[in-house]
Amino acid sequence: MMQIKGLLLLLAAAFIWGTTFVAQMVGMEGLGPFTYAMSRYFLGFLFLIGLWWLQRKKRERQKQQGLYHPGWRAGFGAGSIMFVGTSLQQVAMLYTTAGKTAFITALYIILVPMGAALLGKKIFGENWAGAGVALVGLYLLSIHGELSLSFGDGLVLLSALFWAAQILFIDRYAERVDAIELSTAQIAVCWLGSTLAALLFETIEWAPIMDAWFAVFYGGVMSGGVAFTLQIVGQKYTDPGPAAIVMSFEAVFGAVSSWLILGEIMSSAQIAGCALMMAGVLLTQSRLLFAGRKR
Repeated sequence: MMQIKGLLLLLAAAFIWGTTFVAQMVGMEGLGPFTYAMSRYFLGFLFLIGLWWLQRKKRERQKQQGLYHPGWRAGFGAGSIMFVGTSLQQVAMLYTTAGKTAFITALYIILVPMGAALLGKKIFGENWAGAGVALVGLYLLSIHGELSLSFGDGLVLLSALFWAAQILFIDRYAERVDAIELSTAQIAVCWLGSTLAALLFETIEWAPIMDAWFAVFYGGVMSGGVAFTLQIVGQKYTDPGPAAIVMSFEAVFGAVSSWLILGEIMSSAQIAGCALMMAGVLLTQSRLLFAGRKR
């Protein structure tokens, strides 16, 4: 049951990330990627600091019981990895398409179980099979026949390595430390790094930020604050391989929300891709669904 809880939390995070992509498309006109990231992560940091303060009594009880383990140091490590990954991804989108970015980024579906295996975790056959099916589905959903590779695609591939590292890093520390502190420190590093990048490479103006207030709010509070915290809590109960596949479902939610909100047309190939990604998620959980055993 706890593994199912973890998967549902990760699915909720994927839903928020997918719909955040639509919010960015609607609200980021005239706003540089680092300025947007700086603004959203600042709001996410404020939200998480508030949540951290509200849980102060719970932490005091944990300290008295000897159950409290601070998450600040782990959060700084996770944030450093995440900032590099998201920055490479943002720069890459200047040179490649959103569809190819989504597909190449989600190569962490394969990279995460490979990394977990190298770190000594047992990866079951259905995890590899599910990852392969989901990857084919993501190809149909995202690529639209574009097979050429560019400089931007190389940057996205490099970012995928960092996203895989972030998932594996969270897997290592999620059960050991305070989840809110880990999430707060992670978002704080991304905010500070994005602020420095915006000061160096962009012109920060208040008016475009206010014009994109909803995209900033949704990306900051819901994606930066809520979704990444859901990721940390969800990974407490879920192995990294299945977790990566479930989180990659953000591509499906992004495509569906673009269809519903922006009126974008989903082709038959994209619909087939969504179905294959769902099949991949179910396949990787077949041991749990049919045998009732927790890995």
